[in-house]
Amino acid sequence: MKKISFLIFLFLLVTVVSAQNKKLAQTGMKFLNVATDPRAVAMGEAFTSVEGSSTALFFNPAGLARMQSSFEGTVGSTQWIADINHVFASAAIATPGNEYGVFGFTLQSVDYGEITRTIRVTNSAEQYMDVGTFSPVALSLGIGYARSLSDRFSVGGRVAFNMQDLGDGISSVDGFNNPLADNNRAEVLSFDFGMYYKTGLKSLNFAMSVRNFSKEIKFQREGFQLPLTFRIGVSANVADFIFDEQDANQILLTVDAVNSRDYPETINMGGEYVFMKILAIRAGYMFGYDEKGFSAGIGVHQAIEGIDLGVDYAYSPFGIFGTVNRFAIQFYF
Repeated sequence: MKKISFLIFLFLLVTVVSAQNKKLAQTGMKFLNVATDPRAVAMGEAFTSVEGSSTALFFNPAGLARMQSSFEGTVGSTQWIADINHVFASAAIATPGNEYGVFGFTLQSVDYGEITRTIRVTNSAEQYMDVGTFSPVALSLGIGYARSLSDRFSVGGRVAFNMQDLGDGISSVDGFNNPLADNNRAEVLSFDFGMYYKTGLKSLNFAMSVRNFSKEIKFQREGFQLPLTFRIGVSANVADFIFDEQDANQILLTVDAVNSRDYPETINMGGEYVFMKILAIRAGYMFGYDEKGFSAGIGVHQAIEGIDLGVDYAYSPFGIFGTVNRFAIQFYF
């Protein structure tokens, strides 16, 4: 227990110290901040203390530790603003009896579409000349691991390779008037880690996570860091406090406090009602954001020939940018 208390103290110390040295709106590779899992988004992205799914790797790797199935996988897509498409996938494999923990894998890919490439021509009336198109891309590949250190306490981590390619930029010409291009590509490793604690009071759980910890990188001149994010979350199945016996229906409530390098502190809240372990109805709200706020979604899960399948959808208005839709398919056995 002393080791667990020390780890929690160390985690909070690192969180507080790092938070005091942050600079808002000074980060790059923003795609890492886009939540892709429909279930999590529908619940207001208050997902730090929700466990049992491979998508926990995107919020708190420690949530993998008590996965009930031997294998779980999720694939999905996000119709992001400005016709930007995000695709994600996650998978988790448990060792026999979870004796040696759970291993997980993640993928995030972003297609920004085609963008017109121009160069400035000083002796032209239009001043800019169209020189074709280019297609920026972004990619993140990660591997994670989680393990229960006791019947209540779990830890987990993930390391990810992140890449963003914004295409070649024509900066000047050589002595023969041939264009000279700069390569706008950046690569960096990032680290996530988290803790998960069952309080012992019914289903009340407490969790903490740090995401996108990395060194400083740059494309050309100015350096930047990834969107480092600290989360503290609590959750509970309210039905446990209402009914004496275990009921087939669940009412999960979650709350996250978020401290990010990108924006001031925020509070996320969410809820999920599960009927007969088949139909899930979700809603959430994110406080402190300019454009994000209310979100909602639905999920359907059914066992077919020994394989459990699920389909999730999330609807989240994004202010002046319109509506963002997310879809995912989950399968586990």
